[in-house]
Amino acid sequence: MIVLCSQSREDSDLSEGLGSQGKKGLSALAKKIRELVADSDLRGRVEARVKEFEALREVGTDDDWFSEMCFCLLTANSTAQLGIEIQQSLGKGCIELSQNDVERLLASHGHRFARPRADFICRAREHVKIKSIIDSCGDDRSAREWLVENILGLGYKEASHFLRNTGHFNVAILDRHILRIMEEYSLIPEIPKTLTKKRYLQIEKTLEKLSRKVDLPLGVLDIYLWYMKTGEILK
Repeated sequence: MIVLCSQSREDSDLSEGLGSQGKKGLSALAKKIRELVADSDLRGRVEARVKEFEALREVGTDDDWFSEMCFCLLTANSTAQLGIEIQQSLGKGCIELSQNDVERLLASHGHRFARPRADFICRAREHVKIKSIIDSCGDDRSAREWLVENILGLGYKEASHFLRNTGHFNVAILDRHILRIMEEYSLIPEIPKTLTKKRYLQIEKTLEKLSRKVDLPLGVLDIYLWYMKTGEILK
């Protein structure tokens, strides 16, 4: 079980590499996160979501994990809520339906990229034993590299999303909400137009400073940051 706590770490290295505004922003954002963690109702909702992720890691089957990977493929350039709806409608169809049928189902839900996403899902079936593959990678960062290299449609953000949702908390999900918060608190100068691997890892390293400062794993910190922007706790 991930322990959620709000004890700060004032290690001198946490602000290293940040300008004066970035240091102020880091402290201000850490204070905000601690306030959220101190809210017992919100913390309970976050803990419940974390338990779902941990349960999927511990007792989920390869099929369960493949379904979750398809969800992450669907949310790229879309919304988490739409991804959830389609994932529920697909069920085992993510493995069993023809590509045309997957595309029709996605289109019926109004997904803007029904054809390419159906293609990604069907191509990913080559790795349907995904849980076994990820378990063999050794650590979260190595698993992410494998996903990015082998699953068409998964970039660093989507691969990190999938890993977090399957109980791997040592990666950051740098979506537009998280990047916007980082920009607002001067942790990054601006939201990048594109996220190369190098830039993704640089920004993730900055977010790790906040993670250590509030003693929350990156994958759990993401839930609080996402809540700050959306008021929701999804997956």
